[in-house]
Amino acid sequence: MSHQNKEFGISSWAVDNRVTVYILTFIIVIAGLTAYINMPREDFPEIIENKIYISSVFPGNSAEDVEKLVIKPLEKQIKNISGVDKVTSSSFQDYGMIIAEFSDDVSVEQAKQKIKDKVDNAKADTDWPNMDNGSKVEPNVFELNISEEVPILNINLQGNYTTQQLKKYGELLQDDIEEISEIKKVDILGVDDKEVEIAVDIFKMTAAQVTFDDIQNAVKYENMTLSGGNLTSQGSRNNIRIVGEFKDPKELENIIVKSFGGTVYLKNIATVSFKEKEKTTYAREKGTEVVMLNVKKRSNQNMISAIDQVKERVALAQETYLPKNLKVELTSDQSSRVEHQVDELSNHIIFGIILVMIVLMFTMGLRNSLFVGAAIPLSMMIAFAILSMFGLTLNTMVLFGLVMGLGMLVDDGIVVVDNVYANMQKGMTRIQASKVGIGEIAWPVISSTATTLMAFLPFALWPGTMGKFMKYFPITLTVTLTGSLFVAMVINAAMTGGSMALEDKNIKKKSLRFYSILFIGLGVLFAVPGNMYDSKLLRGLGHLLFISVGLMWLYYWKVFQWTQDFQYSFFPRMEEKYKIFLAKILSGKTAWKAFGGIIVLLFFSFILLGIFPRKVLFFPDNIPNQAIAYIEYPQGTSIEKTNKATLFVEKQIIQILEKYVDPATDKNFMAESIISQVGVGAGNPNVDAGSASETPYKGKVTVSFSEFKFRKGINTSDILEEIRSKVTGIAGATVTVEKDANGPPAGYPISIQLTGADYEQMLTEADKMIAFIDSKNIPGIEKLSIDINKESPELEVKVDRANAGSMGISTGQLGFNLRRSVYGQEISTYKEGDDDYNIVMRMQDDQRKNENILFNQSMTFRNPSNGQIMQVPISAVSQTEKTNTYNQIKRKNHKRIMTIYSNVLTGYNGDEITNQIKEELKSYNLPKSVSYSFSGVQEEQGKNQSFLMYALFLALAGITIIIVLQFNSVSKTMIIMFTVLLSFSGVFYGYVIANMDFVILMTMMGIISLAGVVVKNGIVLMDFFVLLLDKKVADKKLESHDDLSLEEIKEVIIESGKSRLRPVLLTALTAILGLIPLAIGLNFDFFTLVTDFNPHFFMGGDNVMFWGPLAWTIIFGLTYATVLTLVMVPVMFYLVKRTKYWLRDRRNKRNQEALAE
Repeated sequence: MSHQNKEFGISSWAVDNRVTVYILTFIIVIAGLTAYINMPREDFPEIIENKIYISSVFPGNSAEDVEKLVIKPLEKQIKNISGVDKVTSSSFQDYGMIIAEFSDDVSVEQAKQKIKDKVDNAKADTDWPNMDNGSKVEPNVFELNISEEVPILNINLQGNYTTQQLKKYGELLQDDIEEISEIKKVDILGVDDKEVEIAVDIFKMTAAQVTFDDIQNAVKYENMTLSGGNLTSQGSRNNIRIVGEFKDPKELENIIVKSFGGTVYLKNIATVSFKEKEKTTYAREKGTEVVMLNVKKRSNQNMISAIDQVKERVALAQETYLPKNLKVELTSDQSSRVEHQVDELSNHIIFGIILVMIVLMFTMGLRNSLFVGAAIPLSMMIAFAILSMFGLTLNTMVLFGLVMGLGMLVDDGIVVVDNVYANMQKGMTRIQASKVGIGEIAWPVISSTATTLMAFLPFALWPGTMGKFMKYFPITLTVTLTGSLFVAMVINAAMTGGSMALEDKNIKKKSLRFYSILFIGLGVLFAVPGNMYDSKLLRGLGHLLFISVGLMWLYYWKVFQWTQDFQYSFFPRMEEKYKIFLAKILSGKTAWKAFGGIIVLLFFSFILLGIFPRKVLFFPDNIPNQAIAYIEYPQGTSIEKTNKATLFVEKQIIQILEKYVDPATDKNFMAESIISQVGVGAGNPNVDAGSASETPYKGKVTVSFSEFKFRKGINTSDILEEIRSKVTGIAGATVTVEKDANGPPAGYPISIQLTGADYEQMLTEADKMIAFIDSKNIPGIEKLSIDINKESPELEVKVDRANAGSMGISTGQLGFNLRRSVYGQEISTYKEGDDDYNIVMRMQDDQRKNENILFNQSMTFRNPSNGQIMQVPISAVSQTEKTNTYNQIKRKNHKRIMTIYSNVLTGYNGDEITNQIKEELKSYNLPKSVSYSFSGVQEEQGKNQSFLMYALFLALAGITIIIVLQFNSVSKTMIIMFTVLLSFSGVFYGYVIANMDFVILMTMMGIISLAGVVVKNGIVLMDFFVLLLDKKVADKKLESHDDLSLEEIKEVIIESGKSRLRPVLLTALTAILGLIPLAIGLNFDFFTLVTDFNPHFFMGGDNVMFWGPLAWTIIFGLTYATVLTLVMVPVMFYLVKRTKYWLRDRRNKRNQEALAE
């Protein structure tokens, strides 16, 4: 068997065509930088769910009527659509919403069209309801992009002006801001629209024998401009135009509403006023009433750029048309949070690069480390270019994918450069060493990268909302690691072929002086104008050049010698000691003892985890960035009363936060803003999702905390608990305090869903269940509540049909008359400039709020039989009864549901509390007509845990197949896969020793990721065993490995282990160091360090809370598995060969004995 030097085609081509590769590298850098600069920035990725929403406005109807007349008929149609996974609906007063959730294989466009077709079918039915004006109820079918609904900025206007004046200024700003292409819309809160109200005095109207119809017709036919056609006369064609639109609302007063039996003007029976609509909203910022503009951006647009443009427009408006004494304050600026997240992860990347480069420099020398280190920025440039091409934004998930891959990006380069270096040491030329060195390890490097990708790719198959949230992570890693493979095989091949050197030489003093003078001169040229004009870019470039000079001299004086000592003294000694260690462990029974010891350690890790069980969480718990207090009274409470309670909560929160004022700046360092909303915008999205009805009985106070680094170590969870303790005790109101959600929306941590048909019975059972759970005194539950209540007061009017019919009055007439009296009717439109205002007719305020006057009013109409005017009091043909109705009716898959829910207090585990509740409810009996299940977070957890186990199976199966294809050997595959088990063992030891919580989502992702990372070293080590065995067989001119003696195989294993020690340690160490900054929450700002010499150093933050468990899982597992891989792979390979030889010798002996007989 002869051994030939291998080459890898594309790598050899790169070595021979280095100039082409260098030009290609330059193009990659330019494309990557351009993509990075232009990629839209956002916090978390935009999620467009496969959900279609159907909203229906049906004014003047209760939740039960909306359910019966609108929701059920629509649900009946939707039920027959293929691909629908789940249908949920909510019916409110005046409004209904259906959400149809489709399977992932149905596109949003297809789903929307299917729903539209079924809605059209429902509208075509004869019993489909009509509006007051006779037109049919029109359901609105739409998809919802959450990112387009969440405000990215609040603009608060306040000053010595009326709310209508503030609104005018707000509308001017609104028009300006909505011209920005990245902005979708701007909503104005804190002030209601104006309307022209015709407030009818029912007594005067009755005395004058005038009806609502008389007023409506008079206004409608007077307030119009229309064309009378064309008049052709004397050769001229003239358009006849009748102009009758009112120029001033006061003109309405002089309209004649009745002419027979005496002229009656509108002013004789009604008051006309141009005023703000009945109050439905309040908005305040830190206790001061404001008019608030909510700015919302379009999807896939750069949030930072959008907000910067908004700020420019606001600044320009303040200089031009806004009054100088108008205070304009910007709050809830999401761009600062996004910039912080992007900067924090970017600095993790930079810090990781520095750590990796230091390690490479000490182990491989400066020149060779630059070859390897180039893989990091080049791979990222490739990733940015490709991700940008596919329309991805630069968000937390993408950046973490880069951080995650940071240490792995150099793995392929390390193996490539190390093997090229080893071949040069054997006497090969640079060109030959590059071609042969890469050729020898090309396929194992490709296989090891493929196994890593195989571990991450299953995450791209993650279904549902969580999958759409997490998919950016494997996509980024796949693109980046594929890029690193390209860099190693092509760009590194060209670099080593052109510039590789065996000895790393120190910088010549003459060159050092020249570059020092040059860099200092350029630094001054940049830094001086940078300081004069406050240009961070120029100042930063200047400072960076000064720092470079210092680092060059440090390298010249100290670091070069340190690296030489490490490479030529410390590391060779380590290699020799490792060689001696392998020689000892592979002798006699020691190999079996070592194998047995590691098996014991493996099982002991499982036992240890059982003895010291970890607290289990599904999703990483986050430190609050917001505290949100929700105030809710029974439905029917006036907005004034709700506002009063919200003011109380607001004042308590302001008092709590007053102690966090920095005396040096006189600014609060904990709270960026305190925003209060009452009525419109005050709903709780977890409870009121989809509701567009007015909520005068609800209030909300939102505290947006400052960035983590500015909080001076104060835990916002403690402030959250303090707020909870201070805002209780409002008589008749329920106050809950929540924090902002971490990750995709999933609902409350405690969520029990009841299903049945009878809402009355379900509500009773829900109250009993709450009482039962409360009696068990389970700690950690904030307050169990029900999302449905029957506290919405209702006056039920029962018409005496026989009596009413005998007088010629129908139920519809009576109801319509009451509706006009109370709710009012839009009868025309008043135009002022470009704005349209409704002309609304209703009873005057004091009368329509008086039950006696309302129901004793007379209905005036002409008797159709004799033509006489008749007036019949409503109370003469009807009776009223006070009842209560439901605030909303919820349905899921065509069955009525309601939910018992609660938050969890700080320091408690939602999963543990839910498990306790489950245990207690096992002994709780419900009627057969009512059932319960755990929904919300628990429902999502079940789905995601199942997927993670499936993903682990897919990853292990895929990795196994790749290894089998690489080695065509079951024993070698089993040896390498055993390292995966070792990594799991390391994770368990790490979690127990560090006393960390087991976060299912992140820990499982880490374990699955580990499977791909750990086997890389096993593959590289095993392939080198095979490579040296092939050479040994070729040198001895034997046929196969089995012809070698056991001692010769042992020598090959020891020599292979020694040769691969450096790349194995380096690949593991760089991967670990790349994750260390994220794992420990080490934060510093590299950019401010360079521009201002201020690193803004701090520990902790949102990223470490979210990603820390995943990072630590990989660090624990990889550290443990790397150490044991260097022992176990040689030992197991040796034992397999030894066992094989023993079986062969035994078989031969039996054969010889058989022949002898």
